[in-house]
Amino acid sequence: MTFDNTDQLAVNTIRTLSIEAIQAANSGHPGLPMGAAPMAYVLWSKFLNVNPLTHRNWSNRDRFVLSAGHGSSMLYSLLHLAGYDLSIDDLKNFRQWGSKTPGHPEVDWVDGVEATTGPLGQGIANAVGLAMAEAHLAATYNRPGYEIVDHYTYALNGDGDLMEGVSQEAASLAAQLKLGKLVLLYDSNDISLDGPLSKSFPDDIKMRFESYGWQHILVKDGNDLTEIESAISRAKAETDKPTIIEVKTIIGYGAEKQGTSAVHGAPLGADGILYAKKSYGWEYPDFTVPTEVTKRFDDTLRARGEHLEQVWRETFDAYAEAYPELAKQYADAFSNKTPELELGKYELGTSAASRVSSQETIQKLSAQMPNLWGGSADLSASNNTMVKLESDFEVGNYAGRNIWFGVREFAMAAAMNGIALHGGTRVYGGTFFVFSNYLLPAVRMAALQELPTVYVLTHDSIAVGEDGPTHEPIEQLASLRSMPNLNVIRPADGNEVVAAWRRAVTETKRPTALILTRQNLRVLNRTAELAEEGVNRGAYIIYKEKGVLDGIIIATGSEVKLALDTADELEKIGKSVRVVSMPAQNIFDEQSSEYKEEILPSSVTKRLAIEAGTSFGWGKYVGLNGQTLTIDTWGASGPCDRIFEEYGFTVENAVKLYEKM
Repeated sequence: MTFDNTDQLAVNTIRTLSIEAIQAANSGHPGLPMGAAPMAYVLWSKFLNVNPLTHRNWSNRDRFVLSAGHGSSMLYSLLHLAGYDLSIDDLKNFRQWGSKTPGHPEVDWVDGVEATTGPLGQGIANAVGLAMAEAHLAATYNRPGYEIVDHYTYALNGDGDLMEGVSQEAASLAAQLKLGKLVLLYDSNDISLDGPLSKSFPDDIKMRFESYGWQHILVKDGNDLTEIESAISRAKAETDKPTIIEVKTIIGYGAEKQGTSAVHGAPLGADGILYAKKSYGWEYPDFTVPTEVTKRFDDTLRARGEHLEQVWRETFDAYAEAYPELAKQYADAFSNKTPELELGKYELGTSAASRVSSQETIQKLSAQMPNLWGGSADLSASNNTMVKLESDFEVGNYAGRNIWFGVREFAMAAAMNGIALHGGTRVYGGTFFVFSNYLLPAVRMAALQELPTVYVLTHDSIAVGEDGPTHEPIEQLASLRSMPNLNVIRPADGNEVVAAWRRAVTETKRPTALILTRQNLRVLNRTAELAEEGVNRGAYIIYKEKGVLDGIIIATGSEVKLALDTADELEKIGKSVRVVSMPAQNIFDEQSSEYKEEILPSSVTKRLAIEAGTSFGWGKYVGLNGQTLTIDTWGASGPCDRIFEEYGFTVENAVKLYEKM
């Protein structure tokens, strides 16, 4: 294809709309839009297969992720030009309260934003997850003559993305999986926020990515539309490797201080905008889209997208006739429907670690949910996340449902976000609970985006034992619980595990962290009857007082058994005590005031909380007069039973603390 003056006009339209929006907000990052507009235009006008009129309703669309999310004004300009539901007034309202154009792109605020990428680097891992989902769904559903899943994932990133460690984790995983439909466009401008890249980033990108197993393509002139087009065509022709296209650009191209960090993250100012427009030969009023540019987008991206979606729908209708069960399964998966689940119950007297109960539940879920897949960050033997009757997701077998994420906790969680954003599957990932610190930035993005991902976090306390304090969680529960829109569930036995998993796989707008033990937990009395509702209420009375209520013991996970034993001992000395299992504080907090009063009567101030983690956060449940049997120091190395004894997790010590009130 050849490019003409209208194409160049379109590039400059992207640039001017972007810098005008930033100027109107008096806030934003003009450098990326001014430098990267040519590559973005070529991708969108010549290659990107989307339909702005339907967008998310077309599951086989291409995905475009702006990993360098600070360049959001460019994405919004593209969305407007492409015909998405984003007006000129929306561009004028950039970064303002309640606008459809927030400072960094947020999924679901406006069609066309595929991911809330957040801090740099995560967008690359999101794109890896999107490409993983495409590969898995294609292998699962496509049949000869019916390629109902066949699309590309593109991500635009900058130097900062590649400096972040998560990009290295994700790139390595993508190479291992040979995700040939993944293309990164690297805005390589040799400038970071603080100044020249030479001060902080020595990487040879070609050598780095080729060593992973990627194809690297260099575009020497980021303003050469033909060279960019040729590079993207070459990337799409390589089917056995992901591709990074390094496009050498000039940050803030056209600005008086182009090529310097001065144009990275501040408005150009009125005089600066005039200077840039003069360099572009731009003579239109502010926020103007020339009619020929509108027509060019209509004739390229919009016409192509509408046609391809129509062809896909006709193909899918024929597919539904030929393979009705698969077609229904596909449609149900994209609507996030969960079937009625038969998960069974655990009998009183049996005993197993909650990680083992989780493993058994995963097997049952997998048999009933063909859209469920997941794995672990190289800890499947400990997290118990693999499905025994399923094969591995790998090159040559993308239909496999056991994912080997490798020791890449951050990339795992961020890729899971991409998988969830793609739709069509439900995904879980596992690691040791203490390593959840590595996950947190991506968990935060999952919660912010309302993604129903599931984290299987095992070895949940000082009961890790001999591995010592570096591997024994203390503050992690409080940390996760402080995050909005995240279910944090710490089950007390196998029946609470089953209820927790059922809750997790039926969520549609909230991620779930399952906090599971290494050590065995005995099935507790009445959980077979009470756990299902109890977990869905966040807390419930697992043992009711036998007389006038004297006090309440609240516990979670493995410490619920200790609470029950403590209540028995207190009864021997005439204390009538209630035991509350509180597997999920956040869910309990969302219950009605009546239910909360029923479980924790405000008149009863004698309260003891027992949990093998920090006391932080328990104050609102035990009050100023209450006590906690918790841990506000580091763990230690030694046998599990000895450590619990040394840290005071004994009936004797719990009774003493209760009697102090």
